Amino acid sequence: MSKTWLITGCSAGGIGAGIARQILEKGYNVAVTARNTEKVRDIVKDYPETALALALDITDDNSIEAAVKATIEKFGTIDVLVNNAGYCYRSSIEEAEDEGVRLMYETNLFGPIHLIQKVLPTMRAQGSGAIVNVSSIGAVRTGAASGFYASTKAALELMSDGLRAELAPLGIKVMVVEPGAFRTHFYDSSLKGSENKIEAYKETAWTRSVAQNVNKQNQPGDPEKAGLPILEALESDHTPFRLLLGSDAVKVVRGSLEGRLQEIEAWEEVSRTTDF
Repeated sequence: MSKTWLITGCSAGGIGAGIARQILEKGYNVAVTARNTEKVRDIVKDYPETALALALDITDDNSIEAAVKATIEKFGTIDVLVNNAGYCYRSSIEEAEDEGVRLMYETNLFGPIHLIQKVLPTMRAQGSGAIVNVSSIGAVRTGAASGFYASTKAALELMSDGLRAELAPLGIKVMVVEPGAFRTHFYDSSLKGSENKIEAYKETAWTRSVAQNVNKQNQPGDPEKAGLPILEALESDHTPFRLLLGSDAVKVVRGSLEGRLQEIEAWEEVSRTTDF
């Protein structure tokens, strides 16, 4: 029996859509989800037997439960969950509006957690499965106006690390995907921001605000190529915990980790002074 994937955030032009198409092309069953199913019709129509369009609002527990139930009713199980849905709320820390920050946390962190909780009983019962949480290189290094977004992804990664330890003995894999910049709608329709303005942040957070942003569609990452590396990593006997996607991701993360090691070494003697 072909394995079944459930993928969130599959609206046209995004990484989720690219993953769905490549996985469907490989012959797998895929529950292709978005808040509005009209945004995934083009994918589903090409694979009428193996693709299922589902409405899924990751911030709504009833919607999550209904999507999981419909996937299992259609295909019999869920073998791979890909938590891809998410967006960025840009703001300095001080200018941020609580409602905007909380909604992003519901979408980027708590929603994926609730969905994981709903699929785990099925995966545990079959003694196999995989959970893929799409993070960002922002979880490793961030900048002005992106502190809140980065914090959702960093929290998602550390939650995933704990989850991996819990599920490894049960035959269930957990993997985090860290994409670099991909040519998607992330930098336009998926970008939100605060309306508050404090002049002190004119040269920092304001320069990266939604109002200043222009999506030139020149990012190096191709969303149509995101699926196969994920599939290859999951099918490997040595599945990585973190999988980078994109040459820019490799460069940024390597540089950030090297910088952190240098900082540890520079302050090592001071750090050791707190021991008994």
